[in-house]
Amino acid sequence: MKEKTKFVCGECGYETVKWMGCCPTCGAWNTFVEMTAAVPSKTGGRPLSDGTRAVKLASVTETDTARVSTGIGEFDRVLGGGVVAGSTVLVGGDPGIGKSTLLLQAASNLMRQGAVLYVSGEESKAQLKLRAKRCGVNGELLIMTETNIDAIEAEVERLKPRFIVIDSIQTMISPELNNSTGSVTQIREATTALTRIAKSNACAVFIVGHVTKDGAIAGPRMLEHMVDTVLYFEGDRHDALRLLRAVKNRFGSTNEIGIFEMKQEGLCEIENTAGLFVTGGNDVGCAVTCIMEGNRPIVVEVQSLLNQTSFANPRRVAAGMDTNRLMLLIAVLERRGGLRVGDKDVYTNAVGGIRIDDRGADLAAAMAVAGSIFDRKLPESTVVIGELSLTGEIRTVDRLVSRVQECARLGYKNAIVPNSNSLVGVKGINLIKVRYLRDAFLNFTE
Repeated sequence: MKEKTKFVCGECGYETVKWMGCCPTCGAWNTFVEMTAAVPSKTGGRPLSDGTRAVKLASVTETDTARVSTGIGEFDRVLGGGVVAGSTVLVGGDPGIGKSTLLLQAASNLMRQGAVLYVSGEESKAQLKLRAKRCGVNGELLIMTETNIDAIEAEVERLKPRFIVIDSIQTMISPELNNSTGSVTQIREATTALTRIAKSNACAVFIVGHVTKDGAIAGPRMLEHMVDTVLYFEGDRHDALRLLRAVKNRFGSTNEIGIFEMKQEGLCEIENTAGLFVTGGNDVGCAVTCIMEGNRPIVVEVQSLLNQTSFANPRRVAAGMDTNRLMLLIAVLERRGGLRVGDKDVYTNAVGGIRIDDRGADLAAAMAVAGSIFDRKLPESTVVIGELSLTGEIRTVDRLVSRVQECARLGYKNAIVPNSNSLVGVKGINLIKVRYLRDAFLNFTE
């Protein structure tokens, strides 16, 4: 029987039965490589085992879905409560952000639950030893420096570890392919093999992934669909603060974030966020709000700066916020608030490097811009919470009571909030209820 072949684009993974000079999907030239097409079979080439046969949902026990703690509370929060057996977790981030350090510390803690195999394709055993010593990692951790995915699979079959760490997926290769290391085809095949290892051995696999200059994980887009959980490690390499955010999680919520601080001994989790994202001052163009990240209320300061422009198109720059949302708020300020912003450049910033996606920060951003125009401040110890509609009305937000109570716990005295009945019985803070944007402007001091 003649062996069938196919051609695969090395950039985007597009497949065709004949060679093409230019890929019709991504437009790249001379990227098609010839591969042997797999012969389809009714069982996928392997006999059906007990683990692949259909069973009733009621027969699945609770122990099959139990979570295992990584020993790092912020990591567990983002994962949805812990690691699920047989899952694959992809951790992406910029170089030097702390991905390997986080997983090395988690691997040290997971050793209490079972054997852990740490596979590195980028560092030698001596380099791993130095980093492990700095982070205080247990010396009983199993380490392996290998890039051949077949050799890794053979070692997994021998050791039967409960947890596996792959650092990184861009260095893994399959000897059956002739593509270079880090190509789309190699990354896809290696991820497929690791996913199969996780499911067949009921072990959790953590995969480190590099990101491109656009911030996306390098490799085919289908890579994020192949794994169970996708986490992004965010932060400035020159700043100690790190944020771990989930963009996909089959076993939990994607609204939670983990907050860490990079120190000499490794990553330290931060459970109390008080004061992290505020400057503590009460200056012109500043407003403090409270956003929700999952079940956690976080107090964040929004800053604004306006500058007269001589150009026809003024600039709109938002750091830590959506620029389109800022432009919408500026339009409401002009139309419903009666403010003139069209001849000024507007710059906004969320303190601490956090990204605000919560609509509850709309009113705070609008008040920060308005404060810069009026050249006035908000009263001391005041927070601003509310969503701003296109009609200029201040709408209530989700979990408003939890936000206000968190602000009261942190010592804030006043809260400018929507006119909502849900705040009945809230004590310890002075509630200033407003219905429209112009009503909120009355709270600026001289």
